[in-house]
Amino acid sequence: MKRVSGLILLTLAVLAAVICAAGCIGAPAVEENKTLLIYAGAGLKGPMAEIGTVFGEKNGVTVDLTYGGSGVLISQMETSHLGDAFIPGGQPDYQNAVKKGLVSNDSQRVAYHVPIIAVQKGNPLGIQSITDLAKPGVRVALGDVNATAIGKAGVKIFDKYGVAAEIEKNVVLRGATINEVVTAMSTGNADAALLTMDNAKGDRFDLIEIPVTDNSILIAPIGVTTFTTQPDLAQKFADFVASAEGKAIFEKYGFPAYPNEKYTN
Repeated sequence: MKRVSGLILLTLAVLAAVICAAGCIGAPAVEENKTLLIYAGAGLKGPMAEIGTVFGEKNGVTVDLTYGGSGVLISQMETSHLGDAFIPGGQPDYQNAVKKGLVSNDSQRVAYHVPIIAVQKGNPLGIQSITDLAKPGVRVALGDVNATAIGKAGVKIFDKYGVAAEIEKNVVLRGATINEVVTAMSTGNADAALLTMDNAKGDRFDLIEIPVTDNSILIAPIGVTTFTTQPDLAQKFADFVASAEGKAIFEKYGFPAYPNEKYTN
């Protein structure tokens, strides 16, 4: 009887081992955590940081975001040929990356960057329009023309008003990122600046809107790089940024979501 019981136990142990082995062979391997590298304009840090967290948690992905002026980011992509998606502050910078063969021409529009005049609280110099930035003695902070979307937008706006040369005489700072322009205003080193609506939100400054017909509204696009090694995942991330959920996060940070009739001229 003892011998029979021993055989039964041995048989059960063998069966258990076989079943376990079969299960281990048939089970899918645990996929290691993937990482996405995203290049984002410095002015988009608020919404993109939250989007990276939300997307990462939903998809088990680590989203690494590199922020900077669009010109700097394009140079980084040219040098490294690493990364998965690019979202600058405006379409001109994205198209520049397209011409260099760095990103897909199939981009999606996400949100508006709306240029606005920011002045010190109480508007002590009585600035009311773009032309007032050309008055002698007004210290103006602007984004770098080659590095920032807002810098490029400023050139177009000032040309429309015919005061580009006069305003340039008043420029005390050309920031490599729009955040540097905000800092110049916050520290009192400038009397006025050309910012975007999202960067100028809050009660730090008085804001003066630029008529839409005279403005140079920027649209932030997103697209995947031409050298991504995980195109499906990169496209999934771009789709999420441009989705209703992604755009709602942009709106939370003061960006009008695309499309919006108010900013179509």
